[in-house]
Amino acid sequence: MAAVELQHKRNLIDYKKHDGIGIAEFNHPPANTYTYEFMQDLDSVIEEVRFDEDVGVCILTNKAESSMFSAGAHIPMLQKADPKWKAMFCLNAQETLDKMARTPKVFIAAIRGHCVGGGLEIALATDLRFMHRVAGPKTPKIGLPEVSLGVLPGTGGTQRLARLVGTSKALDLMITGRLLEADEAEKFGIVNYVWDQNVFWDKTMEYARNIANGPRRATGFIKRAVMEGVQMSLNNGLALERELQNQLFAMEDAKEGFTAYVEKRKPVWKNK
Repeated sequence: MAAVELQHKRNLIDYKKHDGIGIAEFNHPPANTYTYEFMQDLDSVIEEVRFDEDVGVCILTNKAESSMFSAGAHIPMLQKADPKWKAMFCLNAQETLDKMARTPKVFIAAIRGHCVGGGLEIALATDLRFMHRVAGPKTPKIGLPEVSLGVLPGTGGTQRLARLVGTSKALDLMITGRLLEADEAEKFGIVNYVWDQNVFWDKTMEYARNIANGPRRATGFIKRAVMEGVQMSLNNGLALERELQNQLFAMEDAKEGFTAYVEKRKPVWKNK
């Protein structure tokens, strides 16, 4: 089925797809800060990926020539806005990122440059985070320094980072506002993989292709079981796991997977 027809015209995010992979490049120079309009663009990308059966995985990234994945919210915009508008802005951003987290397709943050504040909060709402390694003074940094502005990470950072790395590590990073280099962020568990700059994009695409060419129904259900299940009691999470597994058992891909295993051949996935 073709992608859903969208009325929204994106100006701050460039989106394209190839071989089952959607690629959304942030295009709001110089720092890819997010505004209300940027979040509208991101929301429309998520909607398109949700309804496009040809896309199994979506990569969020910055353009290769940019040194910033995202610096987070556009501070001059927030400085001028009144408190009620800022409150609605944060609510809207939270809802957009939550929509991505709930979409049963895999989202990857491919971080090519600094990723700070709300930029990391966007990345935390994806399912996987990859970061490139650059030696020297241009070494990318990642973290949540909102405390230096007298505020907290208000687009999901306090909740998602704590759930990802544990409360003590998350609290340390947020109350000090310190920034990590890529390898340290990997040790913390904030990013999944760190690769050298010269191979970063090839590695990212290789990973994405393996997902896109795999059993997408199972991948999406695994995401649902994990993301929804961790919010439940263990018993309820296990019940969700059983229900999703039973649905997969009835699908063509599971039958193909079992048959291919017995016949000692590679499965041919139909995503059905």
